[in-house]
Amino acid sequence: MASIITGAAHTAHSTAASLLSSAQIHPGKKLPPLKVKETSPEHAETISLTGTSVIVGVPGAFTGTCSTQIPGYIDNYEAFKAKGVTGIYVVAINDQFVMNAWKEKLAPEGTAIHFLADDQGEFSGATGLIFDATPLLGGPRSKRYAMIVKNQEVASVAVEEDPSKITVTDAKTILAQL
Repeated sequence: MASIITGAAHTAHSTAASLLSSAQIHPGKKLPPLKVKETSPEHAETISLTGTSVIVGVPGAFTGTCSTQIPGYIDNYEAFKAKGVTGIYVVAINDQFVMNAWKEKLAPEGTAIHFLADDQGEFSGATGLIFDATPLLGGPRSKRYAMIVKNQEVASVAVEEDPSKITVTDAKTILAQL
């Protein structure tokens, strides 16, 4: 019985990830609502982006590649700000407790970068930036991407072909695009 339930759950995760990733957002499109958790683990809030923002999607907090990628954004925050960026948002399909702990681990002295929990995958699914990571991370996860958003419109989206690599979504590459 347990194997039937496990198999059904795996199929549901795979199907959901496939359906959600079919319409990946692209430049020129309006950003869907960024409904995530940042201040309350119980209630999602819609984050309002103004001006120029950078959204960095990662497959999982505390994973090796993600924990290598995000410090570049933390360390270069002032350089992003000097280029007119009003906010940097790290989004992962993790709960808010995990995102807060990861933020504390990466920036024990604090950071202005927002760590957002897309715990239900709602934003990741709405942007089509989701994939089936069941074998490694237990279910659908955010693709590794970096998106520049200007006044709620997507200006650019860089998505890693291999989510275990950082080739087009590192901070210095995105900074050079501003």
